[in-house]
Amino acid sequence: MKNILRIFILASFISFTSCDSFLGDNVNPNEATAATPELVLPNSLTRSAALLRAYNTNAMWVNGYTVNAGGFGGWGSIVTYNYTTSSYDGIWGATYDDLINYEYIETTTAEDPSKAYFNAVAKVMKVWDFHMLVDVFGDVPYTEGLKGAENVTPAYDSQTAIYQDMVAQLNTAIGMFTNSAGANGLGSADVMFGGDVTKWAKFANTLKLRLLIRMSSASATSSFAASEFASMNTSLGFITEDAEVNPGYIATAGKQNPYWEVYHTNAAGSLSGSGRSAIASNYVYTFYNGNKILDEGRGAATYRGYPTNTPRGQLGNLDNNPFALTNQTAWYVGEGAGANATNTIGLLKGRTASVPMMLAAESYFLQAEAYMKGYLSGDDLAAFEKGVIASFTYLYQEINGNVRDGLDPEADFEIYKTNNADNFLVNYSLATSPAEKLEAIITQKYIAYNFINAQETWSEFKRTTYPKIVNGSSNPNLTFASILSSSTRADELPVRYLYAVSEFQLNPDNVPAGINQFTDLIFWQPQ
Repeated sequence: MKNILRIFILASFISFTSCDSFLGDNVNPNEATAATPELVLPNSLTRSAALLRAYNTNAMWVNGYTVNAGGFGGWGSIVTYNYTTSSYDGIWGATYDDLINYEYIETTTAEDPSKAYFNAVAKVMKVWDFHMLVDVFGDVPYTEGLKGAENVTPAYDSQTAIYQDMVAQLNTAIGMFTNSAGANGLGSADVMFGGDVTKWAKFANTLKLRLLIRMSSASATSSFAASEFASMNTSLGFITEDAEVNPGYIATAGKQNPYWEVYHTNAAGSLSGSGRSAIASNYVYTFYNGNKILDEGRGAATYRGYPTNTPRGQLGNLDNNPFALTNQTAWYVGEGAGANATNTIGLLKGRTASVPMMLAAESYFLQAEAYMKGYLSGDDLAAFEKGVIASFTYLYQEINGNVRDGLDPEADFEIYKTNNADNFLVNYSLATSPAEKLEAIITQKYIAYNFINAQETWSEFKRTTYPKIVNGSSNPNLTFASILSSSTRADELPVRYLYAVSEFQLNPDNVPAGINQFTDLIFWQPQ
């Protein structure tokens, strides 16, 4: 494997915002090094934020957040889904690059009780990375995947076995966070929670909840999930604040917020190509403009030109989709352009804004589903409404984390309910069946993660089929499938990525052969 041999440390980060100018290159596990966990951890977390941006970008084309803008060509497999083994080779290698860093931290701190918190963070973030990898590739090298030169042709582990071990790793990490009082603090090395290990424990518990809900949907893992739910540490709780990474982003090349770098402008103020070639889909816009849901508060915080002047189109429409906004990107709602763009609210808050890894909104929606299905004891209605309010809150926050003067998330949520008085997707108490309740929860998660984490909402769509689409329709308000789709599925979508070409070159005896992006499901997807 390219990433295991470590021949090119940064090769797979070419398409990422560079993080190397913060703290240096990845750790090479096959060379002697004096790097300490205190130095490696902030670089690793920064890379994880850039990695999430890349997963998000890839998935936004699949799950209906973005479509091709007018005036651009060469879309290829983005609009046909005719993936090849080269299509996602970069993200495969980049994920293992990131994992190598966390493996180094975990290995070098394993026998040192004073570094217990560093060890626990590494465990959690390895789960984070492997979880994303499995959800789009299926079976992957796991047990042998990070052995370096000791094993350059690692075996592939089954998805279900990986998920079960990831839960075990999170259990161990939670125990370390809560029972290592004598360990050294994380200090400034923790660029996500500022050294707060209680927040790390809650984050790990929330990630565990995400995994268990996935596993509860699959017959092969449902009994395991039930057992873990029964013993879950609910007194610890789940995150109630957004989990965000910020290593000290500044308006300098290689040091900006990676979403800003890719979708707004570079440090010199030149417009991003991705911010010009992508526009919103008609489908996602229906959850803001009144077609399915009227959402004036979040609509104005999400889209420039809302409600009538935001460019939007249909994936695969190569003739009639509108051009992007002149000198702007549709997801920036502030003042000024280029290098003169001001900090603002919404999604692209500014060059130095933190990167949200997991929103508090997701935490509440996960809890709502767990309560609704009886996995845990709690009030699903209250959790649902807290989730929607948390989404309003994130979008209304400025770059300093404070809600902008004059904006009120709770008041606007009440307006939101009034404007959609008969809609159970907004007024959860109107849902009359478990199916409607689940649809409301997952649809609101889809709205909350718009442009932020399409990787997660694509997975949730595959697991639940929500938000609803009309299979086979060509109406852009009813489906986000490309009109040029080559998928054989009823929904005309792919379900996964194909294994990296580097695997077929360097690990041919172990990489699964004959995988199809339309028929080979991830284990938790019902059909």
